Amino acid sequence: MGDNFVAIHHIGSTAIPRIYAKPVIDLLVEVKEISQVDDHNSAFATINYQAMGEFGIPGRRYFRKDDKHGRRTHQIHTFETGSPHIERHLAFRDYLNAHPLDARAYSLLKQELAEQNPQDMDAYINGKDGFIQEIDRKAAAWRASFFIHS
Repeated sequence: MGDNFVAIHHIGSTAIPRIYAKPVIDLLVEVKEISQVDDHNSAFATINYQAMGEFGIPGRRYFRKDDKHGRRTHQIHTFETGSPHIERHLAFRDYLNAHPLDARAYSLLKQELAEQNPQDMDAYINGKDGFIQEIDRKAAAWRASFFIHS
């Protein structure tokens, strides 16, 4: 992404040690100008990533990669510097890494949902939603406390 690139972060469950996670690597890429990311769709295609556009989140550019058997292996979530989605994803990851009891509860919920919905990804995702929203609230307050005390 050349000069547009700002930073890359490992996010998602594989970025939280010792919790249940699908074997999918989630990366968050921060860029200066989100519109310039579209100019690189063909370059991503050469390394087997499918460009999905915003894919349900305004201001995001989403890319996904599957292995030769059609199993998802990587996801790239690209946001422009200043997007609240960057802070939310990083706060969620950092909060769970710093709070092992909440991380354990999330892990158990994910395992239970995966067992209950082995072929229904929507049910799995929807089942996590309330817990994720609660952790998002806790993570935002936790992260804000660093600025209050510094």
